Amino acid sequence: MPSHAHSFDRRYYRRYYGDARTRVTDAAEMARRAALIGATLRHFELSIRSILDVGCGVGLMRRPLLAQFPRARYVGVESSEYLCARHGWTRGSVVDLEVASPADLTICYDVAQYLDARAAARALECLADATRMVLYFSALTTEDWRENCDRARTDGDVHLRGGDWYRRRLARRFAPIGLGLWLKRGYELVRWELEK
Repeated sequence: MPSHAHSFDRRYYRRYYGDARTRVTDAAEMARRAALIGATLRHFELSIRSILDVGCGVGLMRRPLLAQFPRARYVGVESSEYLCARHGWTRGSVVDLEVASPADLTICYDVAQYLDARAAARALECLADATRMVLYFSALTTEDWRENCDRARTDGDVHLRGGDWYRRRLARRFAPIGLGLWLKRGYELVRWELEK
């Protein structure tokens, strides 16, 4: 039974991000993800001047996102004391996130599965408040655990939920664009029927 107690210390980040034999992702994958986000948002002519990366971890998306949006200001927020000291991120949690002004693009990649249902629901509300225009959101789901991830490299000490759990809560404040991107309600995009 998972303990759901993580210290997110040096050992955790070495295993899941530093060691090529055990890491769950790498810089090349995060660069492809940032390129996908950039291409999609440029296609819809959405101007991104500020990026908030909540749970930014070791910062694998920072440079690729800034390459996609060179005029944007990037802020990384991280709960890990170890990573904040090492990389200079703003210390904070997605569960009680408060920002002076919402970001054009907010990133929350693989954070919510570490939260119980109540905290994850609160986190989604905080992300909506922190986002002016677009949210990129991803979390490990029950289906991903069962069918998609490499369990030898993926942290299984998490709270697994179905994708619909997240989609229902995100849909209160966002409309899905696809591929993990969500447009804040109040903004409109022209999408052809078969693009939806």
